[in-house]
Amino acid sequence: MYIIETRKLVKKFGDIVAVNGIDLKVKEGEIFGLLGPNGAGKTTTISILSCMLLPTSGEAYVNGYNVVRQPDQVRKSIGIVFQDPALDDQLTGRENMEIHAMLYNVPKEVAKQRIDEALELVELTDRAKNLVRTYSGGMRRRLEIARGLIHRPKVLFLDEPTLGLDVQTRERIWRYIEVLTKKEKITTILTTHYMDEADRLCDRLAIIDFGKIKAEGTPEELKKQLGGDVITVKTKYADKLAKMVSELDFVKSVKKTSGLVKISLQNGEEHITDVACWARDKGIPIESLTLQEPTLNDVFLYYTGREIREEGPAPPLIMGPMMRRPHR
Repeated sequence: MYIIETRKLVKKFGDIVAVNGIDLKVKEGEIFGLLGPNGAGKTTTISILSCMLLPTSGEAYVNGYNVVRQPDQVRKSIGIVFQDPALDDQLTGRENMEIHAMLYNVPKEVAKQRIDEALELVELTDRAKNLVRTYSGGMRRRLEIARGLIHRPKVLFLDEPTLGLDVQTRERIWRYIEVLTKKEKITTILTTHYMDEADRLCDRLAIIDFGKIKAEGTPEELKKQLGGDVITVKTKYADKLAKMVSELDFVKSVKKTSGLVKISLQNGEEHITDVACWARDKGIPIESLTLQEPTLNDVFLYYTGREIREEGPAPPLIMGPMMRRPHR
């Protein structure tokens, strides 16, 4: 049984198709990533799965419950960490968590123990009595993750959990996500446009663009699908090189982006000199050549024809007509 399953899921906003026939199957206990640029459909998909939006068509199930027919049961099964802060700055960290526990009908005596455990997990025990307005961005994010665990959800949705954080704080958040998945035995759905984040955290992931799943698998499986190596060529004549280099019989695929040409091929070490000599013979000056194994960014480029955009914050989770607090 899959803890999350969607079938031909579609969401339209007027003439805009934000989610276009997505089929997902997520196993219990795994970290599953939705990887894609801003506007790809990641956040809309999460909004449907968390009962914040009605799908236009198709079906979606979370923990065995239908998101349209059984939204209350779905809400009780999930926790959400929003991309935008959802904490009360005028309350302490502990008070924010106590309110969350009340909303989910967690008994008072049970709530205290769970709050203590969650605060310890994210290393905020010593700051629990401080007002949230005194917290750094990383501390707020850690508190939100802790808060999402109080009612013991089966599924935790993390919407761009490290967006805007510095490198050290991102690394710290990653460790918490890894620990809580193992310790709490919950399924984590992660939306991100950071390739390193997806590669580090996700057991499996789906690359989404223009509302469609372009590829799905483990990070290693996706990288192996490209096969071999990638030679990156920097030249002022990228258009010309990209059009002509495929005539070499050892070239598997060619993609051009931002003045660079990425050539997928087998046995890159043997052929990198061949590429340089071929370009010289064709009168194409090369500024640099680099050789590496495929990355998730190469995978994304292969399936979408472009690099992932990092345009700043993506639209936050959409609160549609289905959004309301859990029953008390």
